[in-house]
Amino acid sequence: MVVLMKVLQVILALSILIVIHEFGHFTFAKLFGIRVEKFFLFFDIGENGKLLSTKGRFFTRLFPKAKDWETEYGIGWLPLGGYCKISGMIDESMDTEAMKKDPQPWEFRTKPAWQRLLVMVGGVLYNFIFAIICYIGIMAIWGSSYIRNEGSRIYPDQLGVEMGFKAGDQILRMDDYVPENFGMLQADLARRNVGKVVVLRDGDTVDVYIDHSKIGEVLNSPGMFDLAVPFVIDSVMAGSPNVDAGLLRGDRIVALDSIQTPFIQDMKAYLATVPGDSVQASILRGADTLAVPVLVDSEGRIGVYTQVPTYTTKTYSLIEAIPAGLELTAETIGGYLRDLKLVASPRTEAYKSVGSFIAIGQVFPSTWDWFRFLHILALLSIMLGVMNLLPIPALDGGHIVFCLYEMLTGRKPSDKFLEVAQIIGMVLLMMLMVLAFGNDIRRLFH
Repeated sequence: MVVLMKVLQVILALSILIVIHEFGHFTFAKLFGIRVEKFFLFFDIGENGKLLSTKGRFFTRLFPKAKDWETEYGIGWLPLGGYCKISGMIDESMDTEAMKKDPQPWEFRTKPAWQRLLVMVGGVLYNFIFAIICYIGIMAIWGSSYIRNEGSRIYPDQLGVEMGFKAGDQILRMDDYVPENFGMLQADLARRNVGKVVVLRDGDTVDVYIDHSKIGEVLNSPGMFDLAVPFVIDSVMAGSPNVDAGLLRGDRIVALDSIQTPFIQDMKAYLATVPGDSVQASILRGADTLAVPVLVDSEGRIGVYTQVPTYTTKTYSLIEAIPAGLELTAETIGGYLRDLKLVASPRTEAYKSVGSFIAIGQVFPSTWDWFRFLHILALLSIMLGVMNLLPIPALDGGHIVFCLYEMLTGRKPSDKFLEVAQIIGMVLLMMLMVLAFGNDIRRLFH
């Protein structure tokens, strides 16, 4: 059921984003009088590649006027994207026969370069606008909540320890950058090409120098910096084996059986080794240190609720949410551009973090959550927009480069050149797809 929920969310999210992206090309093409032959969600490869088509027999029986529509709308069987087939344009369909015919006034190739440029920019533009709308909605409905980095301490995993961090460190600076959001520490460390992290450790400042050869591992190891939270009791659960142990709200457990357990993670690790036993807890209560025997249940728990970290929450009116959404979109675009820069640097091995639909599916929650779905949808929309701006001929960015070249030089690339460039671009995209699927398969096995 969990897998099915994730699959459905991936299909829904990608379908929405593909339609929005292609609709951007579609609207600008129609605006300039360019004929759009096909508008398809997913690819209709092969003779029987159409799951649904407005030119199909079944559809035209229900809607006879669909036969006269200029554009064929449909859904293909191969869920690797979608396309908007524009007349007189060399695209992924590689319809070279149509290009051999005399140019027509409704074709893409006969329009001025600035109009063709806007048609190609349209998809990316719509993706960014959609992300802005999502973020504005999130800010207006839920606001933003995060744990402030100031005053918070980290509990690093094994990779963090290998890089020089210790449990209880408070990160003050990354080079000259002062982080604000605790949840973004790991991303900031990877994206900002940090050379030195200054931490507060046991009352002293310590410099931790970053080994850039481990940046790839940082990108592939979520949860490198957990929040180090002292074990402070909020209340005792009903039915707890320690209802009568004398535990009070505000008690802080600092040791178990003389083993120091300054943070929740330390305590959980120790309790897991003594299920069903009794331990001696050292408790700080005000200025006093008390020794209190507590019982551990069969699952390694003592049956208490702990005090949770304090979140910083900002709420926005609809008007206030607009600039906040714009700012968050700009920050997300900047962060993703830094991610791509890391991927392009082989020494960081960040290319190992590139993923396909499998990786995307793992991001979605196992149950429906509007807040997380919209967040992921906005992020994926930005990723789709930025990726399409890459100057690869098979992507929008390649066509944009050719249009800009023509506008600057007054010389239009030949159809033959565009055909060869399109083939090269498609080969590069196939190589990227193989890398993404390969990484996902490797992660599944490891």
